[in-house]
Amino acid sequence: MALTDEFQALNKAFSGVGIDENSLISILGKWHPEERKSFRKGTPHFFKQDERHFERWDDHHVKHLKHEFMRFKNAVVLWTMHSWERDARLVKEALKKGPQAYSVLVEIACTRSAEELLGARKAYHSLFDHSIEEDVAYHIDGPEGKLLVALVSAYRYEGPKVKDDTAKSEAKTLAHAIKNADKRNPIEDDEVIRILSTRSKPHLKEIYKHYREISGHNIDEDLDDALRLKETVQCLCTPHTYFSQVLEVSLRNGVDKNIKKGLTRVIVTRADTDMKAIKEEYQNLYGVSLTEKIEATANGNYKDFLLTLAARGG
Repeated sequence: MALTDEFQALNKAFSGVGIDENSLISILGKWHPEERKSFRKGTPHFFKQDERHFERWDDHHVKHLKHEFMRFKNAVVLWTMHSWERDARLVKEALKKGPQAYSVLVEIACTRSAEELLGARKAYHSLFDHSIEEDVAYHIDGPEGKLLVALVSAYRYEGPKVKDDTAKSEAKTLAHAIKNADKRNPIEDDEVIRILSTRSKPHLKEIYKHYREISGHNIDEDLDDALRLKETVQCLCTPHTYFSQVLEVSLRNGVDKNIKKGLTRVIVTRADTDMKAIKEEYQNLYGVSLTEKIEATANGNYKDFLLTLAARGG
């Protein structure tokens, strides 16, 4: 392989999501000092040169690479955990990271079954000697905290029965609250929180349908200015769309490392559940298969592991 081709291969190996370990071994392992120096000079986005003409790694990119090298390990560790422990640890990490990660709390509270969420709460007790509800209430103030405490505390009915007249009435309640958002944020409305945190998912899907009939829009389309409520509605009513959107954003070039974590989280937590439906929705939304997108974006063992998990369920 010509040296310029090897430069390009290494550039790709060090970029994207994950690291292409095989390329690093096969190319860097045989290079002599002058070839490594040429690579340093030829990749100024990786290396900086000071006034002494000394090429050194850019500190920011070193931090980036540390995160990328860890992706495979983190994916394997999460995959081998009991699902209850995994969700409990994801909740704890989200609370540490702050508001930019609170969507993970919504995701876990609203896309798990009643027993799965209860199991995560039990695991959290065992791991951290607190309840999830206690820690969410401590870390998150105001109406958003009230919503999230209600969501993580839920134990929803999972049967098929739905009272259509009640669903219609509650759709009108939500429509009224959202229509008057300029006067009062709907997240501050106790009835909005009650409906979203206690009703079964089949009931909420009926509300979703009736809301569209009343307003001419989907609920989540009318909640663009209320992010946490928008995420709640999507996770409860259209979870495959929600997960597809998380995957799409996490596979974009140049996104924040915390956003990239969504790729591992969704693939690992949904591989045994509804990955087939998520892949179908992803293809429908973005016109490309999730497998093709991962192939084009991710690298190395991390990519291979994600593809293996994504293939589960067909």
